[in-house]
Amino acid sequence: MSRYRTLGLFLALAAIWGSAFVAISAGLAHFPPVLFAALRYDIAGLGMLVYAAYAVDHWRPSGHDEWAIVAVGAVFLIGAYHTFLFVGQQNTTAAAAAILVSLSPVLTTGFARLLAPSDALSVVGIVGVLVGLVGVGVIAQPDPSNLLATDVVAKILVFCAAASFALGSVLTRRIDTSLPIETMEAWSMLGGAVLMHLVSLALGEPIEPATWTHPEAIGALAYLAIAASAIGFLLYFDLLDRLGAVEINMVSYVAPVVAAVVGWLYLGEVVDATTLVGFGLIAAGFVLVKRQALREEFGYVRRHHLED
Repeated sequence: MSRYRTLGLFLALAAIWGSAFVAISAGLAHFPPVLFAALRYDIAGLGMLVYAAYAVDHWRPSGHDEWAIVAVGAVFLIGAYHTFLFVGQQNTTAAAAAILVSLSPVLTTGFARLLAPSDALSVVGIVGVLVGLVGVGVIAQPDPSNLLATDVVAKILVFCAAASFALGSVLTRRIDTSLPIETMEAWSMLGGAVLMHLVSLALGEPIEPATWTHPEAIGALAYLAIAASAIGFLLYFDLLDRLGAVEINMVSYVAPVVAAVVGWLYLGEVVDATTLVGFGLIAAGFVLVKRQALREEFGYVRRHHLED
């Protein structure tokens, strides 16, 4: 029964995070992008802080290292990631954005090896990173005569979001603290929200008063803040303990399927053949980079299945 519960939670998380890309696209029709992202994490950050205060004793960071890991999370995992993602997704589909973000596990490995040269990638691992990057190129379809085309720039911005998240993931792992993940996430969300509000103010983003009474706008904001952020991260923490870092990364490859289906049903977005090819290349890159870890995980699952 535990195995089926884990599978159910995994599929629920993939569905929530995949449909979140559609909620972003829906909300961007009403909110300016950076302010939209900031408002999402105002709500989610406060909710996560309340949960952290309830669930763990150490709910407030203390000391240089603990505030350092919160700062990295606020800048890279929340602020930069969501600023690039929301601005970029104004001019690309939810499915394409989800696919580009699925490159994060590949980039995470690349950054980890880059920052620790003694632990270099194998030749196959390097090929995997390159295959993933080729997948990004296939999705972006840059025209050499017009590299600043709106859709190309949008996809490059989403790629920058994936890179920001990957780099932030690596940097947080290099800071050794005993800060609970719930506490780190709560304060990073709030810090990231403050940073995005500052960026929004600098950009002079306007917001129409009618937005606050529009059902789709409020629904998208509520879904992203409560379902995708608060509930989604709680599911992620639970699955991280159950599955480990390698298997939980597979959520990134189920979420785009959900984004494509929901985007088609709700927004009428169509996924073209080149986007599907790009997704295949990014997934192949992940398998090449994580081949040893995947082999060990599947071996572990097979042994336990036989024992059961």
